[in-house]
Amino acid sequence: MEEFVKGDIVVIPFPFSNLSSLKRRPALVLVSLPGPDLVLCQITSKLRNDDYSIHLNRNDFKVGVLQVESCIRVDRIFTIEKSMVVYKVGSLLPAKMSIVLKQINSMFNS
Repeated sequence: MEEFVKGDIVVIPFPFSNLSSLKRRPALVLVSLPGPDLVLCQITSKLRNDDYSIHLNRNDFKVGVLQVESCIRVDRIFTIEKSMVVYKVGSLLPAKMSIVLKQINSMFNS
């Protein structure tokens, strides 16, 4: 099984809101926990301008790229098993990951 690290962008199956089926979506690895779990942050192509959205474009990647400009949603944090990852898209630059972590910290300290 591939190992994942903080800053990796992975694709995972997300359920539709009515839980009728799944769609593959990108997510940001915040931490790879000991054992089978990853803590992830949702990524969406629906661009938003709010306190919980961080814009993501081609220049933010150390390796790989997403096909469309997207937003990291720091208010959408969840845990899944590593085995659920379909594939790894790439990795963020450390500077962009630092922005994400600062925004998450700010959200929890407000």
